[in-house]
Amino acid sequence: MGYKSNQKIKLMGSIKIKSIVYLLGLVYFILPVAVLAKPNATIVKMRCEYLVNPIGVDVSHPRLTWQMSDDRIGAKQTAYQIFVGTDSTEVANGKGTHWNSSKINSDHQLIKYNGKELAPFTVYFWRVDIWDKDGNKLEDVAISKFETGMKSMSNWQGTWISDVHDVNLKPAPYFRKAFKSAEAKKIKSARAYIAVAGLYELTINGEKVSDHSLDPIYTRFDRRNLYVSYDVTKHLKNGENVLGVLLGNGWYNHQSTAVWFFEKAPWRNRPTFCMDTRITYEDGSVEVISTDRNWKTALSPVIFNSIYTAEHYDARLEQANWDKPGFDDKKWKSAIFRSAPSQNIVSQMLHPIRQVEELKAKVRKFNDSTYVFSLAKNISGVSKLKVKGERGTVIRLKHGERLLKNGKVDLSNIDYHFRPTDDKDPFQTDIFILSGNGEETFMPRFNYKGFQYVEVTSSQPITLTEQSLTAYFMHSDVPASGKVSSSNQTLDKIWEATNSSYLANLFGYPTDCPQREKNGWTGDAHIAIETGLYNFDGITIYEKWLADHRDEQQPNGVLPAIIPTGGWGYEWANGPDWTSTIAIIPWNIYLFYGDTTILSDNYKNIKLYVDHLDEISPNGLTTWGLGDWVPVKTKSSVELTSSIYFFVDATILAKTAKLLNKDADYQKYTALASKIKDAINKRYLNKTTGMYASGTQTELSAPLFWGLVPTEYQTKVAENLFKKVEADGFKLDVGLLGTKTILNALSENGYADAAYKIASQETYPSWGWWIVNGATTLYENWNIDAPRDISLNHIMFGEIGAWVYKALGGIKVDPQSPGFKNVLINPHFVEGLNKFSASHESPYGTIISSWEKSKKAISYNLTIPPNSTATVSFDAVKNQKIYLNGKSQKANEINLEAGVYKFKITR
Repeated sequence: MGYKSNQKIKLMGSIKIKSIVYLLGLVYFILPVAVLAKPNATIVKMRCEYLVNPIGVDVSHPRLTWQMSDDRIGAKQTAYQIFVGTDSTEVANGKGTHWNSSKINSDHQLIKYNGKELAPFTVYFWRVDIWDKDGNKLEDVAISKFETGMKSMSNWQGTWISDVHDVNLKPAPYFRKAFKSAEAKKIKSARAYIAVAGLYELTINGEKVSDHSLDPIYTRFDRRNLYVSYDVTKHLKNGENVLGVLLGNGWYNHQSTAVWFFEKAPWRNRPTFCMDTRITYEDGSVEVISTDRNWKTALSPVIFNSIYTAEHYDARLEQANWDKPGFDDKKWKSAIFRSAPSQNIVSQMLHPIRQVEELKAKVRKFNDSTYVFSLAKNISGVSKLKVKGERGTVIRLKHGERLLKNGKVDLSNIDYHFRPTDDKDPFQTDIFILSGNGEETFMPRFNYKGFQYVEVTSSQPITLTEQSLTAYFMHSDVPASGKVSSSNQTLDKIWEATNSSYLANLFGYPTDCPQREKNGWTGDAHIAIETGLYNFDGITIYEKWLADHRDEQQPNGVLPAIIPTGGWGYEWANGPDWTSTIAIIPWNIYLFYGDTTILSDNYKNIKLYVDHLDEISPNGLTTWGLGDWVPVKTKSSVELTSSIYFFVDATILAKTAKLLNKDADYQKYTALASKIKDAINKRYLNKTTGMYASGTQTELSAPLFWGLVPTEYQTKVAENLFKKVEADGFKLDVGLLGTKTILNALSENGYADAAYKIASQETYPSWGWWIVNGATTLYENWNIDAPRDISLNHIMFGEIGAWVYKALGGIKVDPQSPGFKNVLINPHFVEGLNKFSASHESPYGTIISSWEKSKKAISYNLTIPPNSTATVSFDAVKNQKIYLNGKSQKANEINLEAGVYKFKITR
């Protein structure tokens, strides 16, 4: 089939088409005008495995996704056709040598590759054609690509190497490999594949090959290791080249000591790595430079590094140009062989950790050897110092979240789980020893911290200014997918603080805090899952973390409280109120993305987990759990909250079984969920009063939110909850579990105004109380003067970051049509708020919900992206009239196609 002369060609991710002749030829392709869609419809955001043009794809059937940009009312896709091949020209011309799906009448925009077997180390181009709502094929032609990696452990050519076996040796090792590429041949492309137990920095000819930090992402090293793929074509040259690797300890060789015993992890060893650098020449020949005993190694100036505490660097030990051609490495020794840390080396297919934001600091000088730098906000990351001084001058950079009364850094709120054996590993304190060679720069490579203040002290007088120190906010660089703004400045700051804490606790796995622990606490993560997914495109991080769950699950189904773990957490804090992550997170990923992959991958594990709970709780009730952690003042029943999560897990398992066509399991676990629900209500629901247990905010809101309250009692229970918060002055009296449910239970049961009163409070205890007292992140405790449990950067109370989308914006997933294929819209125009706007980037495009009040009416604007629909409803109010695009609406529930809509609501 030919193309019309004005057909658009779009290259996703800056793909270079094979031939200019191809581009010119496109101008003359012919396609009948009748079958072309209008030119305002285009294909956008083509991705493979939720990444743009990824390298290192190892899955046999990678997921291909795209969006449709079309501003017409009712815009939708009615059919698609996918072409996949290794020749960009052929694919652009509509020829798929590896897969041609043929035209499929479907509105699906998430498709798994289903063509010929994918070969390793191969670039595949793919194109999708789509047909619009009128059955017309889009003019737009979009091309994207993905590149496979190893595909199999057997394709590795390198061996695992290290320098010594001593886990107690402090300095980090350098490794270098000098080699000559074929001078008579031109390099076409080059890839580096590196797997590391520990952390690393990779350079070629003295240049760092990427902007990633802290690669590879932390896993349980004795069960799964990640390798990272890089396009290093631009770094290599014909002739002399040098590969340089600096290894760090990371979580693999934990030399710091704390209460979680990572120094006793079963995998612990001196860092090791395996690497293949694959060079493809223009003539088609391939050369592979691999790790072996011919690599040279020496100790580096990084004299100590701990992912948990800090990094120490002695600039006097620098070896200039160690990773460049011409360096004399005769005094370096040969590398030694090591066994692979595991037999499961897989590609790191997720958004990497990066230094995402640069922050300047203000400085206070105490004297010539003491300075304190202050940032505008609390972050996770590192600081970079530029300084001049005498050789041997020792500089210490102490990082903390708060200051003492004398203005110096206070670590007392974050160092109390640290158990140092001596004074050589100070907490969150980098040490930099100067070489004396002019201006010197130090920034740690293998550590990050949580901080807002940096106290710099020196053994000799130094001169520092505001330009001397720069801070970098580090986290998994997940794309933003949401935006909120309102007429309430405090509410906006709460949302911003929530996002800051979420990102500060995302390092390839969700953590609790970036300073005191850096642990993957399960409870914190499932409480914040909706907040994360409304605001960020985090599916790649969560899919990796659920693989960590599979690695850590015991044969009987038990999971640890922190994941990954070196062994701690199987004996405490790992009840269903925490470790229900195994079910809750996959289910939410499914709801937000409409992708069943994560449910399928974890189905056996969810089942194993629920079966264990059933085995130890034959009556449907369990006391296993921490309960409503860090409540304001009132404790709730642990048996009630833990049993509720048992119900939630069984319910998710039943629904997943139905999705995956496992009918016997669906029947079994539906019955189990019903049994648990009945047991909870028999034990805790007073049918006369409509009260659960003792009637705390958490005990009333949790059954409502999680769907345990029988229909005939919902009104009474909700009324009791309202009366409770009213009696409490619309102030919080919940802990971690209750923050997930309190606002939602009120909003979803007719008391949105009450929920907003709580959310917008500025007095203790509240989120706003933190904000008016200077918080830029969320805290671990409602009491800012608490003697312990007072990290100033915790995500565990972060559900409010999702509630603003669900309640004020009214944007909700539809479980019957997940991935926002159909969007449930029910905004609450709450008393006390005059204006609100929320947008969310769904798998189909941007949903926008915004409203503004005037004296007699509310203007409400709604955008539904192409290929989606919406079910819109408004709270019933006496004498309310609803107008859509100027036309009166009689029904309170309105079904809409994609498009932009303007409502006016008069009351």
